[in-house]
Amino acid sequence: MARLMGRFRALSVSLFAGRRPQSRREQRTADGCQAAPQPYRRVQSALRGRTVAGQVLALQVVIVLLLVAVAVTELVLQARHDSTTEARNRSLAVAETFANSPGLIAALNSPDPTAVLQPRAEAARKGSGVDFVVVMDTDGIRYTHPKPDRIGKKFVGTIAPAQAGRSLTEKVNGTIGPLVQAVVPVKNGSGKVVGLVSAGITINKVSGAVNRQLPLLLGASAAALGLATVGTALMSRRLRRQTHGLEPAEMTRMYEHHDAVLHAVREGVLIVGGDDRLLLVNDEARRLLKLPGEAEGQRVTELGLDTQVASLLAAGHTVTDEIVRSGGSLLALSNRPTDSKGGPPGSVTTLRDYTELRALSGRAEISRQRLELLYDASVAIGTTLDVTRTAEELGGVAVPRFADFVTVDLSEAVLRGEEPTAESDMEMRRVATVGIRDDHPLFPTGATITFVPSSPQAAGFDSGRAVLAPDLKADSGWQAQDPPRAAHVVAYGIHSLISAPLRARGVLLGVVAFWRSEKPDPFEPDELSLAEELATRAAVCIDNARRFTREHAMAVTLQHSLLPRALPEQNALDVAYRYLPAQAGVGGDWFDVIPLSGARVALVVGDVVGHGLHAAATMGRLRTAVHNFSALDLPPDELLGHLDELVGTIDLGESATDAAPITGATCLYAIYDPASGRCTMARAGHLPAALVHPDGTVDYPDVPAGLPLGVGGLPFETAELQLPEGSRLVLYTDGLVEDRHRDIDEGLDLLQTALAQSDESPEATCEAVLDALLPPHPSDDIALLVARTRVVPPDRIADWEVPSDPAAVAGMRASVTEQLTQWGLDEMAFSMELILSELITNSIRYATGPIHVRLLRDRTLICEVSDTSNTSPHMRYAAGMDEGGRGLFLVAQFAERWGTRYTATGKVIWAELTPGGGLPAQVWDLETLDYDL
Repeated sequence: MARLMGRFRALSVSLFAGRRPQSRREQRTADGCQAAPQPYRRVQSALRGRTVAGQVLALQVVIVLLLVAVAVTELVLQARHDSTTEARNRSLAVAETFANSPGLIAALNSPDPTAVLQPRAEAARKGSGVDFVVVMDTDGIRYTHPKPDRIGKKFVGTIAPAQAGRSLTEKVNGTIGPLVQAVVPVKNGSGKVVGLVSAGITINKVSGAVNRQLPLLLGASAAALGLATVGTALMSRRLRRQTHGLEPAEMTRMYEHHDAVLHAVREGVLIVGGDDRLLLVNDEARRLLKLPGEAEGQRVTELGLDTQVASLLAAGHTVTDEIVRSGGSLLALSNRPTDSKGGPPGSVTTLRDYTELRALSGRAEISRQRLELLYDASVAIGTTLDVTRTAEELGGVAVPRFADFVTVDLSEAVLRGEEPTAESDMEMRRVATVGIRDDHPLFPTGATITFVPSSPQAAGFDSGRAVLAPDLKADSGWQAQDPPRAAHVVAYGIHSLISAPLRARGVLLGVVAFWRSEKPDPFEPDELSLAEELATRAAVCIDNARRFTREHAMAVTLQHSLLPRALPEQNALDVAYRYLPAQAGVGGDWFDVIPLSGARVALVVGDVVGHGLHAAATMGRLRTAVHNFSALDLPPDELLGHLDELVGTIDLGESATDAAPITGATCLYAIYDPASGRCTMARAGHLPAALVHPDGTVDYPDVPAGLPLGVGGLPFETAELQLPEGSRLVLYTDGLVEDRHRDIDEGLDLLQTALAQSDESPEATCEAVLDALLPPHPSDDIALLVARTRVVPPDRIADWEVPSDPAAVAGMRASVTEQLTQWGLDEMAFSMELILSELITNSIRYATGPIHVRLLRDRTLICEVSDTSNTSPHMRYAAGMDEGGRGLFLVAQFAERWGTRYTATGKVIWAELTPGGGLPAQVWDLETLDYDL
């Protein structure tokens, strides 16, 4: 504005004083710079293109140069085209003429074609003006060439069409430059191709017209350029004389500014001459001073202005923003004399409406505060994906800058993460109350509120807009909600309310209420838009938190449904576990305790890469697979191998359906045998297990890590440990020892320290570990499994070596019956004799080598028969006339479970009997079973 007013003052003073405005160059010269010679300045200005003449000159030069360039380009292209065409025609004509010349076929069939054809080819080349004439056989071997050293060599070019009987011309880059060569066939009387002739000529030989036309074209271009320069110089001289040295751009810009000052500037401008006559006044000054239409040319004292304003305009004093009264308005007046630097006498005055300015300043401050509040709301609301926390953040932003109290009520469905329904619109639960004091009489947090239809909140539900209740004392609709509490609220000093519905995607989530008590002014209608904006931003964040709550709850529910709900009963280990899902989203961590045959127990812990429903579902699939593979009694390394293949198959299937692949998982699988105290484990990219010895020392057994599941390529390795009774085996996932603030090595050290200081019980160990390592806000799932070892007492184990002789079966039955009598299990003797007889008989019949029998008294009675054979028996239904095939069927009927597991030296067939189970002997007719007991 200051620069605009400066230009306007200089232009106006010069015009009204009858002086020609100075151009910028003249101003620089007047300021002390040495003026350049007039012709030089004109040429320089023209070259810079700042004047119209310079622009015309530049345009004409560009046009002339473009025409010259187009002409030259067209001439060159035409010349090249004509040259190429001529070269093709000449080379083809020479080749065809020579190919059809008399005696050529005879020369080709002569004993020495080169001696006959070389002179004729050279004569034809010199006579026709081509660069070469080459005769060759059908394979492209030259008979002639201008350079004799190339005779007998392969022709360079395309000869396939000529070999097929067709002529060919082509453009190539030869050693003598770009040329066109033709290859034509030589045919005998029967039409058979017996030779080839090629003639070629360089393009430069047939060109040259362009070189003769270029000087004429360039001369005409120079003449046109000279005429354009002379014409432009004359035009520039005429324009400068008519505009008194001002450039057109300067004149246009200054008069545009002059017009803007007169009609568009929202600031009054007056120019008063040295005789106190009004020389110029713009539209805004006329409005502020209420001047008549013929005011210009009159003395300022004759315009009916207020005395103070007229005296300031007439005196010509220097004044800056002096407040004067004119009519019913206050004006800020500034005055500057025009003769301070040798200009004409007079002054320039500017006026501003101070009354409007003050009102605008107040509204601008209010708008600034509201914008600042909205900006803070966009930053502070929605920092977490928690519904209650988001509601509290909304209140924290609005108190105390906008309201003294803020209450947020949400539908019960929103708090559960569900989509609210129309039936629940009126019933809300208060989730947040934020205010300047805590002793307010409003409904407390946690209260369930059913809004009556006459309340402002219910009115907002129907309209979807914020509702203003400026005076709560007189608002009967609001008081009908709870008359006793309403009276208490009014007595407390709360006097004004704005209620805004919380809507997102067209769904009503709840309502926010803004209350005023300390601020004496009630809410105004123009504050409704601010309340709606705050509510809209908060509603989006609350809806995001609601949907996250729903998805998180679904994922957690899915994950917990896939994890063990209770540990299976077994006597080998005392087990305690902890599972904590991540706050930001569930992952794919899992654990399991799986009873195996022979009183053994498998411990599993694993981690699927990623988070969310996909990771949880994948975890469930892997856990099911581990159960299935464990039922086969596979050793840890083989089980991980099968699991690795499964993960790879899942990845391939999901890639084919555009689903997110697993991209890997880790797992640690351990089998503990309480009869021997040995633990066999293998791991696939998982963290090592921690072992707490009975004396309290802690170490990490050296188990080969292996690659993560799904990577494939290498087999897994096992490690076997001998665990004393009372040892604690600790399995865990990486979420326990690693987070964004702690690397994995530090976490492993903390885990080792916590285990060394923990009690012996698994439950106490879990608590101690979580107290020491659990981060405040876990970003990953945590699975922790602590197992304290037990061993089977020696008096509960009995084993025998059985000779490979059918006669030894009866003695084995007697020994087993005696052992069961010692254990007080006489009622199980018949069933065990039947099972052992079948299993031992099968081993004697189908296996070789020693046979070993072991009885193990645990929660069940377990019998195991091991031999060196790798063949597993299969149960089948025997036909009525079959002599055998009923043995394993009887085993399956009497045993609770039975199966086969393989060892490094053979196999073990096992069966479990539950005390009190089995079938009584009198039920069976042993003769009809045809079974030799």
